[in-house]
Amino acid sequence: MTDDTLMTPREPQLIALNVNGEQHEVITEARRTLVDVLRHELRLTGTHVGCEHGICGACTVLVDDRPVRACLMFAAQAEGARIRTVESLADGNRLSDLQRAFGEHHALQCGFCTPGFLMLAEGFLAERPEATKEEIREVVAANMCRCTGYQTIVEAIDACATARRRACARACPSKED
Repeated sequence: MTDDTLMTPREPQLIALNVNGEQHEVITEARRTLVDVLRHELRLTGTHVGCEHGICGACTVLVDDRPVRACLMFAAQAEGARIRTVESLADGNRLSDLQRAFGEHHALQCGFCTPGFLMLAEGFLAERPEATKEEIREVVAANMCRCTGYQTIVEAIDACATARRRACARACPSKED
């Protein structure tokens, strides 16, 4: 193999990404992070860039339904996966139940961290719909917020989880039937 056949990190490559249910082809350098490609190539700016070290959680997205720090993942690593950003939560102009719960419980102030918390909560509740407040509190501690003190975020996520469980109990057939 000669040196001219090796791909360098700065050499653009074509990658296919499934983002919010839509296929996108992007030509980008292998070293570009998922958050950079989402924001700059696909213009999905709801995913925020905070610390760029995976500590704050502002860049949290769902990759195959699991919360991931998009600043720590190369875009090329997400090829073939299902990526969801905060833009996927609302249905047109109608906010999702989780987004409404955040508003109703005043779980946002400046809003910078909100997309990361929403995606973290969405992934967590999909995996653990019966989560307790203590489990929710432990999960949200993974993201940083400098405004709310976390309690209102925990209350919003718990209220959403409770409402989803009630809706499922009404809509889902009983196991005893």
